[in-house]
Amino acid sequence: MTLVAPVSDILFLTTPIIFALLSSLVALGADRYPVLLRRVAFLLLGFAGLAAVINGTLVLIEHSAITGQLPLGLPWMNWHLRLDPLSAFFLIIVGLITTAVSLYGPGYTQEFEHGPYSLGVLGFFTGLFITGMMLVLLADDAFMFMVTWEIMSISSYFLVVYQHTNATNRRAAFLYLLLAHLGALSILLAFSILAGFGGDFTFAVMRDSQLTLTWSSLAFALGLFGFGMKAGLVPLHAWLPEAHPVAPSHISALMSGVMLKVAIYGLIRLVFDLLNTPHWSWGIILLLLGSSTAFLGILYALLQNDLKRLLAYSSIENVGIICIGLGLSLLFLTAGHRQIAALGMIAALYHTLNHALFKGLLFLGAGAILHTTHEQNLEQMGGLIHRIPVTAFFFLIGCLSISALPPFNGFVSEWLTFQTALQAPNFESGVLRAMIPLSAALLALTAALSATCFVKTFGLAFLGQPRSRPVRHARETKLGMKLAQGFLATLCLLFGIFPTSFIDLIEIIPQQLVGNGLPSASAGGWLWLTPIDPQVASYAAPLVLLSIIAVWLSAYFILRNTKKTRLTHPWDCGFGPLNARMQYTSTAFAMPIRRLFKPAWRVEEIIKDTKDETLYSQDIRYQLHISDRAWPILYEPLIYAMIWMARQVGRIQTGNIRTYLAYSFFTLLVLLWLIT
Repeated sequence: MTLVAPVSDILFLTTPIIFALLSSLVALGADRYPVLLRRVAFLLLGFAGLAAVINGTLVLIEHSAITGQLPLGLPWMNWHLRLDPLSAFFLIIVGLITTAVSLYGPGYTQEFEHGPYSLGVLGFFTGLFITGMMLVLLADDAFMFMVTWEIMSISSYFLVVYQHTNATNRRAAFLYLLLAHLGALSILLAFSILAGFGGDFTFAVMRDSQLTLTWSSLAFALGLFGFGMKAGLVPLHAWLPEAHPVAPSHISALMSGVMLKVAIYGLIRLVFDLLNTPHWSWGIILLLLGSSTAFLGILYALLQNDLKRLLAYSSIENVGIICIGLGLSLLFLTAGHRQIAALGMIAALYHTLNHALFKGLLFLGAGAILHTTHEQNLEQMGGLIHRIPVTAFFFLIGCLSISALPPFNGFVSEWLTFQTALQAPNFESGVLRAMIPLSAALLALTAALSATCFVKTFGLAFLGQPRSRPVRHARETKLGMKLAQGFLATLCLLFGIFPTSFIDLIEIIPQQLVGNGLPSASAGGWLWLTPIDPQVASYAAPLVLLSIIAVWLSAYFILRNTKKTRLTHPWDCGFGPLNARMQYTSTAFAMPIRRLFKPAWRVEEIIKDTKDETLYSQDIRYQLHISDRAWPILYEPLIYAMIWMARQVGRIQTGNIRTYLAYSFFTLLVLLWLIT
């Protein structure tokens, strides 16, 4: 095979992909030899993840871009590959979560060895899914991008529908596949506009194409629709809470932690790189969409009883926070404030990484609970901290991180987003000076609701008393599953304590995309993060951590030296010992929020009260049905329209052979006329 680039560059670019493809191929023999999946395929995935992290880090350190070509693709155009700082950053995200999955997978997939589902299918499409995501990040032309985007989408479809005997899984997978292809068509049209003006499919030519405002805005709208649908922006999010809960848990971690970020990568690449003359209105659209997505995503998450469905809606919220940062960056960029635009982009990129880490951790934790209890309904959990303490500890770190509490990583990226929004007085427009603080206030409310959501999640799952027999007999998971969670939990802490070092590493990305960096971020040294100016705002994460440790140690020694108090059972009001029925349920915990924001959902409450002849209640049953308002507004009319169109097209199926021959004859005449 002839390579149109130095062999060393090609090997550097393709090493992670080669390991991922080898993992996929080796897994085909797992049905006959399950050890191949557990011992070889996941090991190769681990090598792929480590290679991706190393390659991406080297490119960020060197501030370089490595290019190459492969003799694939169209006859007149090879596949163009390019690893620049932007794609290197996202490659690191893919590598980190893939590494965690390689540790987690052998223990988690062991339960499938004696089940009705093929281990070979699971391993093959897992490797192909990771391969597709890596290739999307390396693509430097529209044709390769779309082909690898389809590889990513189709392979993830087979992973969503893996447990296909369940009708719910098949429905969720079909919805995902349908919307994925609709989004891909929109992305293809956006690239077509750029290729039409530039005359070529390569991104290098597209960057130099001169589009009018109308055509560039149309390309932006098409790209936002396509990438926004894959990322889960409201109201294009309907597939996400259906598909993520039904996939195997390590696949859910890859989809939520990585695949959504690949969609964010595509949006950044299109808007900040290929469309080189952004318009201020695009920033407003991103800001409004991001704010509504973040707020509605956490509202829907709060009302979920299914643990993995709750985490899926929470991913929608965090995608909204990322888009708020990108919207602010666009607004400040078009207004000429490049340093503040760089801060907005840094905030968005940092939250992209942070969400991948803590959401991957939470999905792996949810998978550990499901693995040991076969239960993912919060109403049936409780007391798991006594039965799986290691998983509980790591899950708590994930909850603290996603709730944006210091000293964990989620706090830093949300704090940077707020610091960007606080620069609104730099705008001359009074509308923007009013809109951005309102968006920041909505983000603050979202953060408070997120903390409430994960207090509910951790409290109901791990504290109190068990609500079901399987939960009561839960046991800790295997070592590899705990190591994977510990790996991501450690990263959540490290990226929260040392944000300055990492921001210095990724500063090259806004330098290339918005023309400026953050020279003041490390003005106070590695200890202090000063995004704007040391006199304006600063944050010292190591000092915060030391303060927290000091407070805990002080409290411990004070309590240790106080007079011992006799411990007794709490007063039970004469009704007997405390039991699981006396605890808050998931539905009851979220009830005040549901009452306060009732218009946000379609809520149906059904109370069935059975009375006897004396009119005393004998049996009271309560049912609560909550559904997404996006379904009747956007999706149901579309479904009905497609069904109507299918019926109209179905009329041509007459069952008469002469009619079918006539169709063929006239089609042939039309084709001959077109050719000649």
